[in-house]
Amino acid sequence: MLFKKINDGWQSGMSKNITFIVTEDCQLSCKYCYLVGKNNKEKMSWNIAKLAIDYILQQEKSFTEESVIWDFIGGEPLLEVELIDKICDYIKRELFRLNHHWFNSYRFSLTTNGINYSTPKVQKFLEKNREHLSISITIDGTKQKHDLNRVWKTREGEKGSYEDVVRNIPLWQSQFPFTGTKVTVSSADIPYIKESVLHLYSLGIYEVNINVVFEDVWKEGDDIIFEEQLLELADEIIDKEFYKDFACSFFSEYIGKPLNEEDDNRNWCGSGRMLAIDGKGNFYPCNRFTKFSLRSKAPRIIGNVWTGIN
Repeated sequence: MLFKKINDGWQSGMSKNITFIVTEDCQLSCKYCYLVGKNNKEKMSWNIAKLAIDYILQQEKSFTEESVIWDFIGGEPLLEVELIDKICDYIKRELFRLNHHWFNSYRFSLTTNGINYSTPKVQKFLEKNREHLSISITIDGTKQKHDLNRVWKTREGEKGSYEDVVRNIPLWQSQFPFTGTKVTVSSADIPYIKESVLHLYSLGIYEVNINVVFEDVWKEGDDIIFEEQLLELADEIIDKEFYKDFACSFFSEYIGKPLNEEDDNRNWCGSGRMLAIDGKGNFYPCNRFTKFSLRSKAPRIIGNVWTGIN
């Protein structure tokens, strides 16, 4: 039985990932979001972004990876699409001007909640950078599962965002036909895993990447429901031969195999190949080391745009 494999990503294992945290604002207030204290004040300025780019591109002897992925996150990154557009234009010009080894091997990447995807500003940015762009829209599955957690930030009470996202899926697929989506699973929505993955397949999304919430939110018995859902999903994928055309990260062929000596330090963490910059100009091993992600723990700052990486 030949399973369709999850896409390893552009230049997997050979690229440096540089993340700009362009805003801590978002239209949604997702219940499982690791970003605490969302606000519309913590935004990256053009000056901070330019200083970061200038510093990074001057460090060719330190950043020796063959390729680079310039990643933009929030909050919701497309709220700052004009800043992202300006950053991308500057990166392209500087890579050319410096005859940098990344000039012919770079990628722009972002993950969005999809709400602003069809707006003219976003579409103009996508059209300009499509050949060097990877973009993923987050949709958690069925309307029931999605709307359990991915709700609008309103005072009137909870309002799910499924309808506001799914209307933009056809446009996204027409522009980036084989891009996958990211799904998050929390305690409340475990019973909907099977039907949600199958629903995403029915929308024409060929690759479903799934993470569970990393924070301590789990309840007694969640593991049993989780296993049952995976067994039922696996049976459906096999019986209906979805495995020929669709992929799901829950069933990666690498999961569960023993590690050999060469792979004893392989895991899903990208620290060491990643660098994140926040709106204040601080550098981190990745965005998961920022204060808004660590919550009660101290952030792990490794330098800044003025003095460089320590």
